[in-house]
Amino acid sequence: MANAAILLAAGMGTRMKSALPKALHPIAGRPMLRHLLAAVEGAFERVVVVVGPDMPALEKAAAPNPTVVQADRLGTAHAALQAAPLLDGFEGDVAVLYADNPLIEAATLRRLLAARANADLALLAMRPADPARYGRVLPHLDGGISRVVEWKDATEAERAVGLCNVGVVCAAAADLFRWLRAVPASPATGEFYLTEVVALARAEGRRAVAAEAPEAECRGINSRAELAEAEAQVQRGLRARAMANGATLVSPDSVTFCHDTVLGQDVTVGPNVVFAPGVTVEDEVDIRAFCHLEGATVRRGAVIGPFARLRPGTVVGAAAHVGNFVELKAAVLGDGAKANHLAYLGDAEIGAKSNIGAGTITCNYDGVNKHRTKVGAGTFVGSNATLVAPLSLGEGAFVAAGSTITQDVEADAMAFGRARQDAKPGRAASFRASQKKEPR
Repeated sequence: MANAAILLAAGMGTRMKSALPKALHPIAGRPMLRHLLAAVEGAFERVVVVVGPDMPALEKAAAPNPTVVQADRLGTAHAALQAAPLLDGFEGDVAVLYADNPLIEAATLRRLLAARANADLALLAMRPADPARYGRVLPHLDGGISRVVEWKDATEAERAVGLCNVGVVCAAAADLFRWLRAVPASPATGEFYLTEVVALARAEGRRAVAAEAPEAECRGINSRAELAEAEAQVQRGLRARAMANGATLVSPDSVTFCHDTVLGQDVTVGPNVVFAPGVTVEDEVDIRAFCHLEGATVRRGAVIGPFARLRPGTVVGAAAHVGNFVELKAAVLGDGAKANHLAYLGDAEIGAKSNIGAGTITCNYDGVNKHRTKVGAGTFVGSNATLVAPLSLGEGAFVAAGSTITQDVEADAMAFGRARQDAKPGRAASFRASQKKEPR
């Protein structure tokens, strides 16, 4: 039987002090909502996301999953109940999760579903090293749980219980929505809280159990500081995975990964390298210190950096070299080609084994449109050349240093595009003399 999940993402994140909805704040280059969706989609067949009013960006991030709006923020039980019309007649289990608990893994959710198979309601719980002010999950004589008590309402004996509430619940759809409709309003706030469904289930004589999860997965994110802690946790995991898969990180703690970074075997990553979204690096690549890569593919055996930037749409060919202070954007650097110093190659195709000299730039933007530069295989471009696109350099062409090239160059031709040098004998000495002034 199919299972469904309701994701509560309507919170504005007041403590974040941000105009961005809380669930859209990123961890490892991916919004919190997408982190949770990746796990949920690995355990549930249907997903409904509850958003707040005027959150089009959040609805877009939830796609292709349907969304429903919680027009009035009246608590977590009220939010979950907004999904009921989209699950009308659904006969499987339904779990309710929070978008600001983005690190829960699919395996944990499958354990929650397995626990629900042996009880009428299953709750996700944890045993944190410091229970602090978490709500406590109280045991029942039947070996399950009896209720959830908030820290402020708990007795000293109840506060001594180490099992703490994560807030995720799972039950048969008909039971869950019946209990949600019966949740009483809080006397203090007037809101309707999801945790009350445990007591409602027990009041019907139904059995409730807890499925335990690692504390690290249950991290709630309500502030920028907690977001930073979650980022650090995810980065540690990504670094460990990269090294386990055969990459060398010279200074692991200084490398920043994205959730989708792909590194091959025998890749070496130097200190202070940043991988933004969409980067794939093949085997035996050397990425030296202080490089930034985004939306780029690096083929086998290439050398990148130090201090290089690869922007979206870049492909660096096998055994190619991208040196210090070189920037590539929407550029293809062919196999064995080199751009070793101080160059900008934008909207360009550089042929195999070509050499791009220091200070070379492609002028790809005319103020209105972008244009491409095509450089054939085995071409030599001298230092400080300016290639004004649209432009094509044939195979084996030679561009003299300091040239500005505005017209296509044929294969094996040599191109000069610079002002003629003129020397005036003795003029330097006379100039210096003319500039001297009598002391005052």
